[in-house]
Amino acid sequence: MNLDERDEMTGRRRWSTEEILDTAAELLRTTDAESFSVRKLAAALGTDSSSLYRHFRNKTELLRAVADRILLAAMDGYHPEGDWKQRITGLALRLRESFGEQPQLATVWGRYASSGTGSRLFMEELLQALRASGLPDEKIPVRYHRIAILIAALIASEAGTSTLPPAEYEQGLELFRVAVLGADPDRFPALAQFARDVRPLGADRRAAFEEVLAAQLADVEAQIP
Repeated sequence: MNLDERDEMTGRRRWSTEEILDTAAELLRTTDAESFSVRKLAAALGTDSSSLYRHFRNKTELLRAVADRILLAAMDGYHPEGDWKQRITGLALRLRESFGEQPQLATVWGRYASSGTGSRLFMEELLQALRASGLPDEKIPVRYHRIAILIAALIASEAGTSTLPPAEYEQGLELFRVAVLGADPDRFPALAQFARDVRPLGADRRAAFEEVLAAQLADVEAQIP
């Protein structure tokens, strides 16, 4: 007896791929990718894990598909504006905003390669922008790779902070202040000198994001004949 016949006998509902991804996305709003499991997803749908494996071979493939939907949503309605640097900056900020609504999936996107439509749209726009810069074709793939890694790393880093419960975040800030302001000036002279101006990693994320990306784009610009 195959799975379809067994579902008919038990009266169990057959879920579409989109319905499965919708439910997975909702679960990932309250749990991280490590804690997420196909079994938990099946329980939320009122089915068993075997029925989900018709759509996805494993948990990794499922997470990739959910993360790709974030990319697809980010690219929906996207229209390139400005010069090549403005296009890449706008693209990066657009992805940052989309993953900010589902930070648990930011690390999934950074960790696993995706072959979905959303991923292809992102890759196409980044490559097109680099081609518009005047950079020689032979240098574009390497620069694309570095910029893509940078964007994914910055978004994942920010997501790691944003998913902390408020109490844990505040505790981290207090520990940071104690560690910095209480540093022994003999052992940590530079830290003691700049202690009152050094800010925790969670501060000014957007400004840091744009400045680090701008530095990378300036390096690209320096390579243009």
